[in-house]
Amino acid sequence: MTGTLDASDATPVVDRETLLVELVDDQGNAAGSLPVAAAHTAPGQLHRAFSVLLFDDTGRVLLQQRAAVKTRFPLLWTNTCCGHPLPGQDVAEAAAVRLGEELGLSADLTEVGRFTYQASDPATGRVEYEFDHVLIGTAEGIAPQPNPDEVAEIEWVDPERLAAEVAENPDRYTPWLAGVLAAVAAHRN
Repeated sequence: MTGTLDASDATPVVDRETLLVELVDDQGNAAGSLPVAAAHTAPGQLHRAFSVLLFDDTGRVLLQQRAAVKTRFPLLWTNTCCGHPLPGQDVAEAAAVRLGEELGLSADLTEVGRFTYQASDPATGRVEYEFDHVLIGTAEGIAPQPNPDEVAEIEWVDPERLAAEVAENPDRYTPWLAGVLAAVAAHRN
């Protein structure tokens, strides 16, 4: 035995920019598909996305700072995780998979709202134009295991303090975070 791995034993590396996203109309109805990179090239194509916000047992929310290698809004703070379901894939199922990939967590997720936003990233020239499904859940006693390819840092934050901080210093946060927080607040009120 040489101690080397056979190539068939290696986990394949997926270029997320080549995966397909589901294009949608203004009401969220499926309208085709496109690779991630193409959907995020200016002016952007409206497509389905999800944003997850996890709470702990004291009511704090888990934030992540996006990794420096992200093609859109790197190193900005955002909700627990986000991503895109594959065309036809159940949104909650896709969100649960992504939560595991980014943070090594699992949680029962509930959709609490939807909103559309469009934002350009001046640092990368990429565009977000997303019909975003907002899901919440509870992290139950399991410590996050951030994937360094996805997440630079994590932090548990009081949601009221976070809302005030996002309003005061929006350049530290992703442009969709305010919409996520608004959807969760509307659901809780």
